Amino acid sequence: MAVVSTGLNVKGLRSEFFDRFENTTTYYQDLATRIASSSDAETYRWLGTVPRMREWGTGRLAQGLRTESYSVENLKYEATIEVDRDEIADDQTGQIRVRVGELAQRAATHKDYLIAQLLVNGASVGCQSYDGASFFSDGHASGASGAQNNDLTYDVEAEDDQPTTEEFKGSLRQSIAAMLGFKDDQGEPLPMTMTQLVCVVPPTMLFTAMEAVNATVINQTTNVLAGAARVIALPWLSAANVWYLLKTDGVVRPFIFQDREPVEFGALAENSEELFKREKLLFGVRARYCMTYGYWQFAVRTSFA
Repeated sequence: MAVVSTGLNVKGLRSEFFDRFENTTTYYQDLATRIASSSDAETYRWLGTVPRMREWGTGRLAQGLRTESYSVENLKYEATIEVDRDEIADDQTGQIRVRVGELAQRAATHKDYLIAQLLVNGASVGCQSYDGASFFSDGHASGASGAQNNDLTYDVEAEDDQPTTEEFKGSLRQSIAAMLGFKDDQGEPLPMTMTQLVCVVPPTMLFTAMEAVNATVINQTTNVLAGAARVIALPWLSAANVWYLLKTDGVVRPFIFQDREPVEFGALAENSEELFKREKLLFGVRARYCMTYGYWQFAVRTSFA
């Protein structure tokens, strides 16, 4: 009896998968704080302000965690591709390797996709930050902070609500000023600096934002915001007139990546029951994690109107 080799060594495909996976450009590492998870869910009670230094006086004054808290359940994700045995027989192994490479890219950028969904839905009911308000809201309040707003609007002249370079620069200035003005739950200004700022924009706004942030001169005027932030575009941002300013060098960033089980690559290939019964080979990925909201103080949404 002849033994037919498909030429698709699972070990070799796994190596190709992770080579492509690790070399795919992603942004979530900068935008989210990674928290290693050891159970099916994690409860966060530490999201609140650490007290500032005070004179020793009569001794230490211990302050506990604030009462705001929420639990985040880990989710399971998968993606699987099916290959017909005849495709192997017809020498389509090169195309199958391409599909496995695309699967790796999809898996690698999935966390960026999740962040985009958190941004898009951040003002919706049910998308709360740790203080109980929507992540983007004009009603953030905790302790003695008073009401605070990280959901801004900026007027533009164009009827399609698309900003000019000068208008984007103005909205950036407004967003930075709002972020620098946020107070903690003790009514004290947050120790905020203009460092590691990221403008997250839809693809249609990319070049306008890049010019506003990188140009040294705009409309014959020195651009004092040149180099103040870097710009990234996420393709899943569907609203062409909305962008986000994020600060990414805090201990807790705007988002939390709760990492339970990393991406793994598996296959039902040669000698599998699936191949014997259905003449199908399966290649897939699996992971358990969750992307959720972190500090709203490090995120400002601006809508052009």
